Amino acid sequence: MFDRLPGDTGLFDFDDVADQLLEQGIALSPAEVHGCLVGLLAAGHDPEPGAGLNALNEALELDLHGELADEVMQLYAQCNEALVEDVFDFSPLLADEAHELAVRTESLADWCRGFLTGFARTIATAGTGGETLPGDSTEILRDFAAMAQASTDEHDEDDDEAENSYFALVEYLRVAAVNVFLDTRARQEDRERSAKGKPGALH
Repeated sequence: MFDRLPGDTGLFDFDDVADQLLEQGIALSPAEVHGCLVGLLAAGHDPEPGAGLNALNEALELDLHGELADEVMQLYAQCNEALVEDVFDFSPLLADEAHELAVRTESLADWCRGFLTGFARTIATAGTGGETLPGDSTEILRDFAAMAQASTDEHDEDDDEAENSYFALVEYLRVAAVNVFLDTRARQEDRERSAKGKPGALH
């Protein structure tokens, strides 16, 4: 259900990306890569695809190249488009329903970990770490930190309850990530308006 890009283009599949990462000697979940890309954007990073690839490589200490690097840049661009256009068009890249719940839950935790890494990298680079985060972003990041520790225990919950809990987490993650992105963008726009309104500012 959640193994496609926003808009269900069919260009990217969780397992295909995992195979490509392994081919480059990278034992990293596609979910963590996608989460990092979204975290970069949600913190206000440059939406230019090349800038996204460079930031991803730095944040996760990677050196993606070749076809995979090209696909990651496409993924970054489509993530940005989905975040800008419509909350209902954004979906995290997670292991799909062909995988066991434990694997899907692990990919959700990986996605949140990647998001936090990308977000923190952008904040650190911009030098805005001491600023108060806008809107509900602080609470959302705390939730993501908790979700990054998510696990499933088949002995604690029946299958239906566990599945329902998982999908509720995915839905929250999907909407919350967009909210952080929109909060950050609104703050950036406020800064630009304030800068233009200052005496001596160029118009």
